[in-house]
Amino acid sequence: MEAIRQLWDFLEAAAEDPKLTPSHISLYAALVHTWQRNGSQNPVSVHRPAVMRLAKIAGRTTYQKCIQELHHYGYIRYIPSFNHYIGCIVYLAGFPECIARIQLPK
Repeated sequence: MEAIRQLWDFLEAAAEDPKLTPSHISLYAALVHTWQRNGSQNPVSVHRPAVMRLAKIAGRTTYQKCIQELHHYGYIRYIPSFNHYIGCIVYLAGFPECIARIQLPK
């Protein structure tokens, strides 16, 4: 149930955020799926190939751009790792606290 609420709150925020594209949304959904499969605990270790497959993102450049932008916009906290055994660390932002931090253009 937590994963549904997390995704629902993100989609509510994404509808109002003109910076987000369908790639951002599918990537976030894949991250929520990974987070939920790992017990809904922050942080979650993610492996790029698996998340790209879930998000239906084919290009590494698109994946990297979107995950960095989600971090920059405050939807996630992304800590890259260059050790493919460990994977990157992602914290999903808490809502509605995250929504309050997002600066939307007027």
